[in-house]
Amino acid sequence: MYHLRMQLKSALTLTSGPLVGLGYALLWALLWPTAQPDWTLQFGLRFGVLLLSPVRYWGWLIGGELIAAGLIDYLHGYSMGWRAFVYGDLPQPIVVALCLGLLRRANLRPALRDPEEVSRLLLSAGFTVVAATATDALMLALVHQLPPVGLLHALGDELLGNYVGLLLLVPPLIMIWRARPSKQEMSELLMDGLLVMLPALIILLILTEQAAPQREFARVLSLAPVLFFAFRHGWRGASLSMLVSSLGMALVDRVFTHVIPTASSHMFLAVAGTGALMLGSATDALRRSSARVAEQNVYLAAVNRRLDHLARQLRDAARGNMQAEENQRRHMAAELHDELGQNLTAIQTHVKLAQTRLLQAGMEDIVTSINSILGHMRRALHRLLDDLRPAVLDEFGLMRALDEGPIRDLMATAGMAYHTELHGDPRLLEEDIRTAIYRLAQESATNAVKHAQASEFRLRLRIGERTGTALALLDIRDNGVGLPERVPRGGRGLQGMRDRVTSLGGLFRLRPDKQGVHLRILLRSTIARRETSDL
Repeated sequence: MYHLRMQLKSALTLTSGPLVGLGYALLWALLWPTAQPDWTLQFGLRFGVLLLSPVRYWGWLIGGELIAAGLIDYLHGYSMGWRAFVYGDLPQPIVVALCLGLLRRANLRPALRDPEEVSRLLLSAGFTVVAATATDALMLALVHQLPPVGLLHALGDELLGNYVGLLLLVPPLIMIWRARPSKQEMSELLMDGLLVMLPALIILLILTEQAAPQREFARVLSLAPVLFFAFRHGWRGASLSMLVSSLGMALVDRVFTHVIPTASSHMFLAVAGTGALMLGSATDALRRSSARVAEQNVYLAAVNRRLDHLARQLRDAARGNMQAEENQRRHMAAELHDELGQNLTAIQTHVKLAQTRLLQAGMEDIVTSINSILGHMRRALHRLLDDLRPAVLDEFGLMRALDEGPIRDLMATAGMAYHTELHGDPRLLEEDIRTAIYRLAQESATNAVKHAQASEFRLRLRIGERTGTALALLDIRDNGVGLPERVPRGGRGLQGMRDRVTSLGGLFRLRPDKQGVHLRILLRSTIARRETSDL
């Protein structure tokens, strides 16, 4: 299989190599009439084709160019024998091929996607231009024995012409070969060409028929569309517009004005074209970066929506668990109150009925002990029932329960001052939120009594409505010793409070104070005004 693949590859090379060489030779010959001292499109064609072609075709390409050059020299009577061919036509393609071989080994890629790739390609092109021009200058000095001044002048003209030709043809070749625009991009390029480039060429034709200052201004003005295309279409637009504008100027100079462009005009073209190509590649890179950022934003937005959905599901699940727990607590409290409370009452009644007989039998101490045990059990049952479901919340409502209920009794027993500031209508809140507010206040008061060593405890509750949502802001603080410096997630009691608030979709903040503990809790209720107005 491997040998068959190699034979097929060799056959394709043998059959397609001559066709590639022939096609390249025809293009090279067609560009020969455009050659000027400061304008060598053939060099750009050679560099671009060798850069983009596989190395196995290089022999056919160079051979086709040399045959085409020899035929052109012969047809125009330039033949000077084998010395002219060896010193004039042969060195430059060989040097370009050697330079490109070294540069491709150094990982040179035919790409213009960003300014870094453009800079690498232009530097490689400059290196090749200098090497080829220096070789031609050496050959020219050996054949014609020019003086140093004339040699330097010819060297400068050829150096500029080679670079301009390379700048004009290599980017379009890369675009055609490696980075073809889409149909939409091509239609936009054609439309802008008709709307921008064609009027610019007409203005160029009008101004070039004027005196010298207007003619030079026309050359500068003709490069303005290049900047427009660089901004709008990136490096593809910059390269195509630069090629069209340059060919338009050359056509106007040769057909209408019969003025030979100076080296300064081509120097301006080289500098402006390089800048436009860099600008176009930077525009493309910026657009790709913006597109990637937009895609990432869309992805992150989808992830955030998914996370929000999961967070809502977790909050709903936690709230459902809390509601189920409260219902279970309510059920257990009712069962304990009905069963154990009634049994304690029955025992106490039987003890009272038997009290006279026990006293007559001299068992007064037993009666006292039984009554004490029953009283202790009743108080313990009352505390247990209050922990399971605070009866004061059902009997008095949230505001009275906070202001007059067991929390105030607890503070009074501990010798702490209890200050409350209560505003709003608790009927705006759902039942589980009202229960949570009471339990948060109860837990904070218990922590303050047990750990804070405080002399006062302040509780402020504000209930209001904003944009159709009921809000409850609970502010709790004491003037005790505060929390230790390192408390993992607020300790066990605070962690339970934090989890309760989080399950309800609220905000829990433990604010740092110089003295004591300061909690700020925000809870939201989804109950509608229409429902609360009927309460």
